[in-house]
Amino acid sequence: MTYETVAFENRAGIGIVTLNRPERLNAINKAMIDELNALLDAIERDEAVRVVVLTGAGRAFCAGFDLKEGAATPKAGIADWRPIIQRDFDVIMRFWHLSRPTIAAVHGPCIAGGCELALACDITIAAEGAVFGEPELRFGSGIVALLMPWFVGPKKAKEWILSGNDKVTAGEAMAWGLVNRVVPDGQQLDAALALARDIAVNDRAKVSMVKQAINRSFDIMGMRDALALGMETEVQLEAMETPEGKAFREIVRKDGLKAALAWRDARFGRE
Repeated sequence: MTYETVAFENRAGIGIVTLNRPERLNAINKAMIDELNALLDAIERDEAVRVVVLTGAGRAFCAGFDLKEGAATPKAGIADWRPIIQRDFDVIMRFWHLSRPTIAAVHGPCIAGGCELALACDITIAAEGAVFGEPELRFGSGIVALLMPWFVGPKKAKEWILSGNDKVTAGEAMAWGLVNRVVPDGQQLDAALALARDIAVNDRAKVSMVKQAINRSFDIMGMRDALALGMETEVQLEAMETPEGKAFREIVRKDGLKAALAWRDARFGRE
C-alpha cells in the first residue's frame, strides 16, 4: 500500500512507521488517522513485523492534532464531538494495544496528541533537543488520552497539564518517567532500531504475551476506566461554552491563534 501522510519500511523485521506531514510538524489530521489505522491493521496481519518503531519526518516528531483542520469543521454539542474524540483516542491507544512492541523515536516538538502518541508506545527514546508537553488547556481543550499521570504521578501531571507546559525537556521527561533514554540529537532512530533488534530476536509470540500481561496489570489498577473517563471529560470540554472560551475563539477567528494566546496571557500580566 502507498500512503500520503505516513511512510512505512520493514527493515529486517522492524517496521518503521514515519509520520509524514513535515510541513505541518506532522500534525495528525483525519487522513493520517485513516492511514495509520490501515497500516497498523496490515502490521497486525504481517508476521514478518516483530517490532514497530514510530518516528516523524522533518524537524518534529508530532505537534499534536491538526488545529487548523479541526477549526474548519463545524461542531456544536456532545453528540458532535464524541465520535471525533473517540477516533482520536483510538488511534493513540493502538500503539499501546498493538500486539507488537512499539518504540517511539522522538526529536523536536512532541506536543499534545504527539506527546500522547509517544507515551502510548511501550518504550520512548528521545533526542536531547526534544521537547514534550500537553498545552491543550491553553487552547481551551483537554487531553484526549490522559496517559501522563500514569507515568509521572499526580503532582507533576497536574503541574505540567494545568499550566499547559509545552517546554518539558528530554532530560526532565526522562527524570519523571516519560522517556526511557535520551541520546544525542540525530541518534534517536538508530538507538530505537538497536533496541528494536534486541527485542526482535526473542520469540515473537511470547514477547506479545508478556507485553499484554504488563498492560493487563495497568487495567487491573484502573487505567482503562480512567482513560475512558478522561476522554469523556475532553468531549464535555470541547462542547462547553464558557465566557473565556467564547472570547478566545472569537479572537482566533478574527486575528489568529497567536493574538488569542497573547490576549489570554496579558489578562494576568504574563509576558
